[in-house]
This record gives sequence, C-alpha cells and structure tokens, in this order.
Amino acid sequence: MMLKPILAITLFFGLSLNAAANFDAGVEAYEAQNYKKAFTEFAQAALEGNARAQGLVAEMYANGLGVAKDIAQATRWYYKAAEQGDVLAQHTLGVMYASGLGVNQDDLQAIRWYRLAAGQGLADAQHNLGVFYAKGRGDVARDDKQAAYWFAKAAEQGIAEAQYNLANRYSEGRGVDKDDAQAAHWYRKAAEQGYGAAQNNLGNMYLLGRGVPKDAAEAVKWYRKAAEQGINAARINLGNMYADGRGVPKDQDQALNWYRAAAE
Repeated sequence: MMLKPILAITLFFGLSLNAAANFDAGVEAYEAQNYKKAFTEFAQAALEGNARAQGLVAEMYANGLGVAKDIAQATRWYYKAAEQGDVLAQHTLGVMYASGLGVNQDDLQAIRWYRLAAGQGLADAQHNLGVFYAKGRGDVARDDKQAAYWFAKAAEQGIAEAQYNLANRYSEGRGVDKDDAQAAHWYRKAAEQGYGAAQNNLGNMYLLGRGVPKDAAEAVKWYRKAAEQGINAARINLGNMYADGRGVPKDQDQALNWYRAAAE
C-alpha cells in the first residue's frame, strides 16, 4: 500500500536532482561560452521545473544565445519562472510590461510584477516601483509616500538613482517631511557613486548651506565633478562661481569656458 507514495517521493527528488545537475552543467557551459550546450542543459532543467533555469531559458531566447531569438518564447518562460517566484523573471516581466517589449504595454501588469520582485528585496524593482508611483503612470495613481518608501528601500541597497530621487524628496518634502540634512546625506551617497545630477545638487547644498555647512569651495568641488560629466546645470553653476570668485579665484575666461560648454 505504501509503494505508490514512496515511488512518487522518489520520482520527485529524482527530478529535482536531475534538474540541479542539468542546471549546474548549464552554468558551466555558459561560463565557457558554449551557449548551445548551456541552452540544452537549462532547457532540460526548466522542463523539470527549475525556476532559475526557466528564467535563464527566457534570457537566452530573448538574446538569441544558443537558440534563435524568440520574444514570444522568452515571455512564456519568464512567466513560468516568475510564477514560481523567480525574482529576476518577475522584474523582467515588469520591465516588459512597462515598456511594451514583447507584450502589450500594461502599467497594472508592470506594477504587479515590480511589486512582487520588490517585495523579495530586488533593489532595481524597488526603484522602478518608486518611479511608477512618483509619476502616476496610466492606471497607476501618483502616490508620493509610496514613491518615497520604495526609493528608500532601493537607496539603502546602494542604487544611485534611487538615492538621488530620495534626496530630491527630502529636499522638496514630497512623500516625506522636508529634511535638508537627509537630502544632503542621500545626494552625497549618490554623488560618491559618480551620479552627476546628485553631484550638482550637493554643490547647491554646500553653496546655500542647506543640510551642510556653507562652503563655496566644497560647492565648486562638486560642481566641477558634475560639469566634467556633462551636466549642463553644473557647468553653468561652475561658470557662475568663476565669474563671482566664490570658492575659486575670480576668472572670467574660465567662466566663459564653462558657459560655452553648457551652450554647446
């Protein structure tokens, strides 16, 4: 009487072990750039229900690696992986629905998949969810508190754009209490990662003494970093600093150089 349940359990674990072996073989082949073999191994693991393998099969279909590019097949496998809780597949479906890539554009579906991935802690999904709430796209109502909440989640995981967006919210008091010290803190986090717009805004904070001690030289430092990345607002700000002799010796030639750079 116990044979059938025991056999079922044995088959279940046998399939799991086989899927794991196929997955490992797929990873090894992928790293060796043997994409055809990688696809074959991942596909076998995917058919046996391995969620990450299903997500990788989708990626390979989407990019034409080891198999002919096929967005419809990619979408099918992303769904299979996402419905099993694969966080990367969930996020990718969110991106696809947000942009209309391979599927009909659908903001509600995008936010559904972003939310599932964000709830699992994926920083990119948290940031994208914040952007959706910040803009209030399509059928999704604008919600500044939700935007700030998700920007904060992503910012804490080191996403520079989320740090910048969160800083803007503290600077303006949107979805959070206005707090210049917090704004400067998050601008600095993003600026230190090389995010140009944050570098410019941190320069503004130092110039005005908002959330940090007033320091024209420090403002120039951050304006310069942003200006060298092509941020036109920073080029104008740096030109102004040279024109007025704030934080640097007065130099009309330097001022004109930065104004010209901004105008180009």
